[in-house]
Amino acid sequence: MNLFSVFDPTSSIFSFSLNWLSTFIGILILPMSFWLIPSRFYFIWQTILITLHKEFKNLLGNNAFNGSTFLFISLFTMILFNNFLGLFPYIFTSSSHLTFTLTLSLPLWLSYMLYGWINNTQHMFCHLVPQGTPGILMPFMVCIETISNIIRPGTLAVRLTANMIAGHLLMTLLGNTGPNMPMYLISILIITQILLLTLEAAVSIIQSYVFAVLSTLYSSEVN
Repeated sequence: MNLFSVFDPTSSIFSFSLNWLSTFIGILILPMSFWLIPSRFYFIWQTILITLHKEFKNLLGNNAFNGSTFLFISLFTMILFNNFLGLFPYIFTSSSHLTFTLTLSLPLWLSYMLYGWINNTQHMFCHLVPQGTPGILMPFMVCIETISNIIRPGTLAVRLTANMIAGHLLMTLLGNTGPNMPMYLISILIITQILLLTLEAAVSIIQSYVFAVLSTLYSSEVN
């Protein structure tokens, strides 16, 4: 057992990768009344979805296809659920793996690039050179813009993964020091852990929002 064992996708049952099932466990946790009877939680969630829909619609612009905001809302919801589930003890955090995050970011980015270069080739070439760039700097700007475009799916995936790993490792490290600490320091440790847990909950929301917003911005550039 080591610090990184919590991020191991294999389980003790015949060494199968059953820990990936935590990706879908959030759907089972939701009570049926959430779907059938409009409760307060339902209205709060509806308000959040409507707010996200309006924001993504503004970011996508007027040229976007109808209903394209639902793709990014679904993306936000899926990442949010997985981030929060990882905060529970003994639940595998699938969003802390590049396998999960790259699976989301890479196909999105590839579809944007294919759509943009096939349908709006002139527009995509214009994006390689920012407006007002001096003629001498143009070749360098093309190289820089091309590299920044290529690493986009990687940066999206690594940002989410690194944030999830960092918080979980810090909480594990602090938690492991508990048995060896004197009694008067235990209370300080518990308060610190509660504060860290609150921070991690905030990070879970922020990172899922950032992932969805950046995906929306990247798609708005190809139109």
